[in-house]
Amino acid sequence: MSVAHHVPAKNYVINFFVLMILMIATVVAARFDFGGANLPIALAIAITKTACIVLFFMNVRYGSPLVRVFAAGGFFWLCIMLAFTLSDYLLFTNVMGSPTTVAIP
Repeated sequence: MSVAHHVPAKNYVINFFVLMILMIATVVAARFDFGGANLPIALAIAITKTACIVLFFMNVRYGSPLVRVFAAGGFFWLCIMLAFTLSDYLLFTNVMGSPTTVAIP
């Protein structure tokens, strides 16, 4: 029988403050215009927040290899769904950004 890993409360408190700092960074990044860097900055902050939540609050960091495989599988499935959504969006959007009309017989 395996023994569950006990995570100290200090880790959760540190993670909470890191997430609060990242939330403030998100608000600050939304208030200023960084030109073409807006999207990479927002994505970097979002990916960092997601990694903190998955690794610590969902206990993937301390989980067994099977837990990590299923977490990676879920992430892979998310990537597939985003790829299909993006391909559908790009297929039905013209160069100017407005939706195209598709004649359905």
